[in-house]
Amino acid sequence: MNNHPIQPLVLDEHGTLRFKENKIVFYLLEECRKHGVGLNELYVMDFDVDDRQQFAQLIGYSLQGYGTLSYFSQAVFDTAKTMHEEEIRDEKDARIAHLEMQLFNIKAGLRSPVAQLFGICESDLGGSEV
Repeated sequence: MNNHPIQPLVLDEHGTLRFKENKIVFYLLEECRKHGVGLNELYVMDFDVDDRQQFAQLIGYSLQGYGTLSYFSQAVFDTAKTMHEEEIRDEKDARIAHLEMQLFNIKAGLRSPVAQLFGICESDLGGSEV
């Protein structure tokens, strides 16, 4: 997981899901661009992956755009999305909720193959929660 906090997601005026922009960081990036230091110049500099991920969030990257970055983290992507969709404010709670859903889906996907493998009815596997 990331060493930095995850920015919350917000819908912009076009309905795009974005990380909430930090106006100070965005202002500093705009000032840097005026002096020839934009995202391309920053990309080739030696920065830590966690710092790059947080920077993308702080400048308000869209969630989909974040998912295309070479340094994006699937765990951060999934946690941010879960935080937004489930209205969970705590990152750890959102990560747990996401992992619980993954486990639920894995178990649901295995019900039929396990029943076939052992020659039993799916309902004999017990547990209505899958």
